[in-house]
Amino acid sequence: MAYNKTPMAMTLLATAMASALITTPATADDAFFEALTGGKVSFSARARYENVDQEGISEEANAFTVRTTLGYKTGLFHGFGGFVEMEDVSELGSEQYNDTSNGRTEYPVVVDPKGTEVNQAYLFYTDGTNDIKFGRQEITFRKAPFHRFVGNVLWRQNHQSYDGLRLSSNAIADVTLDYAYINKINSIFGDEKNVGIFDDGVVDVSGHLFNAEYKGLGIGTVSAYAHLVDYKELESISNKIIGARLSGAQAVSDDFKVIYTAEYAQQDDYKNGSQEDHNYYLAEVGGKYKGWLAKVSHEVQEGDGTSSFKTRLGTNHAYQGWADKFLNTPNQGLKDTYVTVVGKVLGAKLVAVYHDFETDEGGLDAGEEFDILLSKTFAKHYTVAVKYADYQADEEFGLTDTKKFWLLGQVKF
Repeated sequence: MAYNKTPMAMTLLATAMASALITTPATADDAFFEALTGGKVSFSARARYENVDQEGISEEANAFTVRTTLGYKTGLFHGFGGFVEMEDVSELGSEQYNDTSNGRTEYPVVVDPKGTEVNQAYLFYTDGTNDIKFGRQEITFRKAPFHRFVGNVLWRQNHQSYDGLRLSSNAIADVTLDYAYINKINSIFGDEKNVGIFDDGVVDVSGHLFNAEYKGLGIGTVSAYAHLVDYKELESISNKIIGARLSGAQAVSDDFKVIYTAEYAQQDDYKNGSQEDHNYYLAEVGGKYKGWLAKVSHEVQEGDGTSSFKTRLGTNHAYQGWADKFLNTPNQGLKDTYVTVVGKVLGAKLVAVYHDFETDEGGLDAGEEFDILLSKTFAKHYTVAVKYADYQADEEFGLTDTKKFWLLGQVKF
């Protein structure tokens, strides 16, 4: 499938600008050009080394990559504006990793293929209460990195974006309403990469994403969502997810808060899909004390041995272990019981997580994993981090031991 990567939003932006100049007086022309030229430039660069040592693969992966973005957001002209962001992923040194399309199958997978593309390019309108975006954009409904069902896969060097229309409104007190229609998913595999259903890194869809949040209960934020996605390239995986979530915190004392989350979702077929009916559950409880957080979580994605609950649009790296052994939920489903500790050590952020995995169908031991991250941000713009994941398999389920190590530095303006 040949696909023109020049976003429609760029053409529409130019047309709208030309129309505004023709139909408005000189003073409006001045305001228009001031908005056009008086915007904000954004820049980021993330250099990363990733090492993967996976049992059963003779070579270790060593990936040295750099992600660079350059963007420009115009000022507002009667509430209208535009944003464009270019993204480049380059490799440093030899290609000692399997990026899923380079043929280096003697190495473990590191999905950071090199390439340059338009990551985002959209028109937008805002009146301070309602927002509209049209074009290529990153779409999320929750704070990073917990984009369980719809995400931008921000951990990978090539982010995931969508072509479509998004409407957001805060017109009702304590309520946020979101709707997005998407017709293309621009994957982490990048331009000109053919992987699975992604042709040139893109798959055509017809998707309706609804999300609503209410913060007026006093016990936390309640959200409800419905994601209905028709996959044009492989209609059998077309599915809908409908769910609800409660997440909140209650102060016990000046120094201590109890935190809690409860979530339920159901996935079923949509349009011509053949997705079986499966459920999703998340329950967690913990506490915050003087800058430290500790919580215990239990997440279930049901499966019956033939099919299972899937989160195809999510930022799945943030869930079920950073070793990425369960990016695609096994057909037996998965139960993940995990403990998370977050705090600061010598001014650096510490995140430590222990996972215990078990299949939903059959109760097979699916292994365990320990993850740890240390990161430090300087002067708001500079970040360094070291991250490690150690997955230990169990013969009962049959995956392989995998260790991953990352070292990164980032600058962002």
